[in-house]
Amino acid sequence: MDVRWGILGTANIARASFLPGLRAAGGGRAYAVASRTEERAASFAAANGIEHAVAGYAALLADSRIQAVYIPLPNSLHAEWTVAALRAGKAVLCEKPLCADVPETERVLAEPGLLWEAFVFPFHAQMARVRELLAAGAIGELREIHSSFHFRLRSRQNIRLDPALAGGALNDVGCYCVHLATQLFGERPQAARALATHAPEGVDEDMQGLLAFPGGRRLLMTCGLTRGRDCLSRLLGSEGEIRLSNPFHPGPADTLTVLAGGRECSERPTGPEPPFTAAIRHIHAVLGGEAAPLHLARDESLATAAGLALLRAGGAA
Repeated sequence: MDVRWGILGTANIARASFLPGLRAAGGGRAYAVASRTEERAASFAAANGIEHAVAGYAALLADSRIQAVYIPLPNSLHAEWTVAALRAGKAVLCEKPLCADVPETERVLAEPGLLWEAFVFPFHAQMARVRELLAAGAIGELREIHSSFHFRLRSRQNIRLDPALAGGALNDVGCYCVHLATQLFGERPQAARALATHAPEGVDEDMQGLLAFPGGRRLLMTCGLTRGRDCLSRLLGSEGEIRLSNPFHPGPADTLTVLAGGRECSERPTGPEPPFTAAIRHIHAVLGGEAAPLHLARDESLATAAGLALLRAGGAA
């Protein structure tokens, strides 16, 4: 099956992350891209080898030849266009965070259809190895996760600083830390404390937080848009720990290190393919009837949205 994808918007993440992953996955192609103007869509299509340029998101969704849609629009537009795409009968991969708050997330998840939130790291070989180690008791019982994700914005005009577009550090990069914790603890968080620094524009540009889970387990996280790149996680268990040099978008040089029983053992479980590849390959297999869907938004997104809401309330100005 050759899956025809439509892309709603011309965001840089579509060019830099989604399209390389799609090419490497095989089994599908970028059939069309839509923008608010035909000129912008045509320019993006020509620069990125996309077959068709479309003026307007609704026009793309009306094309019955398109089977799957990738949505890299600003956060505040995710809910509206995810619902529209699902109602048009498309499978949907929507950028994270899926929605701006819990009620909006619940509304979107009530729609039938195949929907994935674009956290691609659960599909990686690295996460499969983490789960294998945890199941084998390599570090005993997982009790605590320390996770950070920072990078520095170079422009004050960046949409991540726009409160009207649901910007901010927590929504942009902190969500990864929260999703990792909900993945590994397997439950919805219960409470949070947070300290945030707010930009003049009104969004959080730096946040440190504690997210409490049932059974005394917790996530300690830090995220921000103001300093050099930092993307690390430690998984702390009753008998040791697992350190991930890049938990969310690992490359071949990134390491998974187990420290337990007085020993330290490192491995590099990630191959050379682009980070989005495994997730897209899985979607193609699902649409081709070759696999049952994994990591659907309806199964995983609400716990993450709840964690973000708790931290956001705890770090309010």
